[in-house]
Amino acid sequence: MALAIARAWQWQEELESGEYSTVEELATAKKIDVSYVRRMFRLNSLAPDIVEAILMGNGPDGLSLRQLHRGIPVSWITQREL
Repeated sequence: MALAIARAWQWQEELESGEYSTVEELATAKKIDVSYVRRMFRLNSLAPDIVEAILMGNGPDGLSLRQLHRGIPVSWITQREL
């Protein structure tokens, strides 16, 4: 999961820097389906403390990338409650 978070942040940086103009352009360049890229971008909305816990190997019990791909609440408070 740490690799997925790092990848999502990297892709976001590539978009923000102008290296790629659109998600579609990024997906094409990476040879990845655009829907996958969009699902990965959801990881960028995780609360910072949750990201830190995942990166430190202390993520919430039972949390999987599949669950995160289904949807992440916008509210960091709600994320922590779940």
